[in-house]
Order: sequence, then structure tokens, then C-alpha cells
Amino acid sequence: MDSPTLVDKQPRYIQVHSTLEFSRLVCALERAPRVSFLHDYHGQKILSVQMDILKEKPIVYYTPLDNYGHYLRYGIKGEKEESDIVDSTSDSSKLYSPIVKIKSLPKTLKPGNGTLDRYEPIELEDMSSLAKLTWGFDEIPFPLFLFPHGQKWLIGVFMNFNEEGTSYFCHVTLDSDPKKPFLKFSTNNGIDPLFVDSPSEHGYSYIKIIKLKETHPLVNYEHIQN
Repeated sequence: MDSPTLVDKQPRYIQVHSTLEFSRLVCALERAPRVSFLHDYHGQKILSVQMDILKEKPIVYYTPLDNYGHYLRYGIKGEKEESDIVDSTSDSSKLYSPIVKIKSLPKTLKPGNGTLDRYEPIELEDMSSLAKLTWGFDEIPFPLFLFPHGQKWLIGVFMNFNEEGTSYFCHVTLDSDPKKPFLKFSTNNGIDPLFVDSPSEHGYSYIKIIKLKETHPLVNYEHIQN
């Protein structure tokens, strides 16, 4: 007889699609870049950042790391994003996430075995509704997370409307991967939001998009029609 899955409050680690996606997550459109933590995870070195809490369980996003340095550097040259690991912050045109090396994770930061808690899905009618939902809670919009689900792609924001209540994944279903890292929208002209390569055009607001390596493991997909 199989033993029941241990339900715990330990962090859940979720891999983003690439180091560039992680760089965008911690640097792009932030007031100041977030700190990245370097530590071991299942025998490999990773960079990680906590982005949410699901019923007391930290939700941490990460990327494997191939080389080492003091800062994760991010910038946009023309319409193309750039990301690398460097030892100094000498280029003032770039953004830098400090890399903090953790020698040994405390028990409270080690990955857990599982949780029965899930984000409950709320499907929205269009991208305009999704953009408006992320805008207005703070000066910096929440990032949008993008990942495959069956033959479709889901893009949305994780949020809860009060700290003690249910957490939700408010999303839109797409037929394909938009393959653009930002969503451009305006509150002034009523034009539908557009997927774009960079947040460079003045007069618009932008939301960064973070693609995951795989389907997000903590969404209740029973209520999503595919």
C-alpha cells in the first residue's frame, strides 16, 4: 500500500524556461532588481527567487546556472534582450541582480514533498482584461506567467484577493506561444494589448512575460477546458 503524500509548508521550486527568462523576472520593469540566490538544488547549482506564497508555502522560481559571478546582468540592445553573469556593475546601461551565495540551505528553504493546495483558475475573456487586472495594484504590474497546457498555452497572473483566502490563476488561453517577452497596452486609447519584443515605445505601459520550462504544477486544471 502506498504511503500518502506528505503535505508540508516547504517551498515549491518551479523552473523557468531559460536564464534569460529568469533575468527578465528579477530585473525587467522593477523599481530595483531583485536579489538572486545561488544554492544547490538536487545536485545542481541554481539561481532562485521567491515570487509568491500559496497557503504558507513559498513558491520559488529558478534556473540552472552554468557559470559563476557576482551579478546577473540584464539589458536590451535594440529590440533584443541580453543576459549574462558578470563580476562588476560597470555598464550603467544595464540592470544587475546581486547574486547571494547560500552555503547551506536551512530546512525552511529546502524543497518540500508536496501540497494539496492549488491555484484556482479564473479564465478571462481577453488580454485587455488580463492587463487591467495586473495594473493598478502597484506601480509595478505583476509579471505574467506563460506555459503550455495540452495543445494550448496559458498566460496569466497569480494572485489572491486577501491573504487568508484562496489563491487564483487569472488567465487567458492562447492557441500558440506568442514568443514575445512583453505585453504592451495603453489606458488611453482603447487599443487591444500587443505582444512586443521590448518596452521601448513611449506612451505605453508594459508587463513582462515569464515562460516556464513546463506546465505549472500547482494550478487546478480540472476546471480548465482544453
